[in-house]
Amino acid sequence: MLHVKIPTRKEVIEEEKSKGKRIAAVYPIHYSRELFRAFNIQPVEVWGPPKTDTRKANAHLQSYICSVVQSGLSFYLEGYLDIVDLIVVPHSCDSLQGLGSIFKDFIKPKQELVTIYLPREKNKENVEFLANELKRIYKQLSQLCGFEPDNERLMEEIKTEEEIDTLVLKFYKSRGNLPLSSREFYTILRSREYLPPDKFKSILEYALLHASKGKLKKTGIVLSGLLPEPMDILDVIDDMDAFVAIDDMACCMRRVYEEGNSSDPFERMAERIVNGPPDPTKGNSFDERFEFIKSLVDLTSAKGVIFYNVKFCEPEYFYHPILKEKLGKAQIRSLIIENDINEPLPQQTITRIKAFIEMIRELS
Repeated sequence: MLHVKIPTRKEVIEEEKSKGKRIAAVYPIHYSRELFRAFNIQPVEVWGPPKTDTRKANAHLQSYICSVVQSGLSFYLEGYLDIVDLIVVPHSCDSLQGLGSIFKDFIKPKQELVTIYLPREKNKENVEFLANELKRIYKQLSQLCGFEPDNERLMEEIKTEEEIDTLVLKFYKSRGNLPLSSREFYTILRSREYLPPDKFKSILEYALLHASKGKLKKTGIVLSGLLPEPMDILDVIDDMDAFVAIDDMACCMRRVYEEGNSSDPFERMAERIVNGPPDPTKGNSFDERFEFIKSLVDLTSAKGVIFYNVKFCEPEYFYHPILKEKLGKAQIRSLIIENDINEPLPQQTITRIKAFIEMIRELS
């Protein structure tokens, strides 16, 4: 076990604001951290948060909207985002696009509202589309902040993010050598959602210094879905003498992007997102999703895949039947469960997870 002191979101917000920086509350999933940081804006992501009272959001949302969006809107309506200067809503899915429309047309927050239209599939045309979308946001931020970062400044921030992505991949590949529980591992990894890059990098480097030469003698699992909430699922897996060897989660691995190639900063930022890991919200093919998950299994010698789906998340649901079939044909066992981030992990779900781990351990 490592003793790593990770600041809270509130502590980070207060510290960054004391330095004169603006704070952007960013909803899921894909956006360019580097673009905002070039304007001295610190992104702080809003993945819910879990265990939020969603009653205020119920006046604006249908009951079948996922709990991430329900919680995210309620969090704003309760006043917890009053401290931020911008609200950023990527149009990652229908529910998030609806959230952006609610902010724009009905609630009309006092903060600057930034929406991001994300293209689907990997091709040159979509890179061009997203580059133009990022240029539009650049102009919006320029008007807000009163200055225009030059290309050199943008490339500096881009390369910082690329270096961190490389370090995150190293962190993943060292998972089996790190004396961390699954909860500890993901607490560190997800601190990227709000930490400045220098602080996040120093935490990762410290953790990697403590990697041992021996492998964890536990059953490895690939965890897929939006996010590991409630995080009790990680404790359940660990209690079964297993561990999350790697993930296919929107909040984590699906946002570890490769280096871009273009010397134009807007095209480079767009390349990184468009050409990133396959994601249901990006409309990647079934084959791309299958090959990616299979590559994670092969990389870590994981014994099975758990699809941990947020209730009512249609993009994730759409892929499950085909992925489960393809994994089965490849002799990779999988389990599909759903959760609400505002509710405790049901005992029935815990029992299913335990039974699944026992099964794959016996069959391996």
